[in-house]
Amino acid sequence: MWVLLGIAVIVAGFVLRFNPLLVILVSALVTGIAAGLDPVAIIAAFGRAFNEARYVSVVWLVLPVVGMLEAFGLQERARALIERMRGATVGRLLTGYMLLRQATAAVGLISIAGHAQTVRPLVAPMAEAAGDRQAEVLGEDEREEVKAWSAATDNVGVFFGEDIFLAIGSILLIKGLLEQYGYDIEPLHLSVWAIPTAIAAALIHGFRLWRLDRRLNRLGLAEDGA
Repeated sequence: MWVLLGIAVIVAGFVLRFNPLLVILVSALVTGIAAGLDPVAIIAAFGRAFNEARYVSVVWLVLPVVGMLEAFGLQERARALIERMRGATVGRLLTGYMLLRQATAAVGLISIAGHAQTVRPLVAPMAEAAGDRQAEVLGEDEREEVKAWSAATDNVGVFFGEDIFLAIGSILLIKGLLEQYGYDIEPLHLSVWAIPTAIAAALIHGFRLWRLDRRLNRLGLAEDGA
């Protein structure tokens, strides 16, 4: 159980608002030492993980492209598209995005969308435009809330959709952990049982988005009455 000290380090580090990278590094060191690994083995594990995840640096190629598209009016075009769509609301837009995100994640297309690629340049501006139609003009607090809902919807979609894809890292991690305790479960079985969870997540988050729509609609009616 001493290996769980790493989790305590992460919780304490985030509560005290230390640098996240430093917190994770210290947590990994504490976990490795508690597991009986020597410092050389811990550093070797860091190097192996970095070597196996070199593709992470590809995200830095995406950011300049997104920045260039934004400079040439990508957000404005996205807002204009929503303004031309009758019946578009924040809840309906984000629900559709969540289902799309779940479907693509379920077949392994995790990086096809995300906060940097789609939420900031496309989804959030489109949701803001829909919110302006519902509530006449969103206040600053409501605008920030809509942005937060956009980011949260992406998280829900990908988190509960990716486990349906049997070759994803999380499924392999679960399988490896269970094998350590003597449970030999095929990745396909884990993926199948991830489907009800994904459906439940879609229904629950969809209900929350519906409630958000109702609140924005009431806000718009109150402003009309004023």
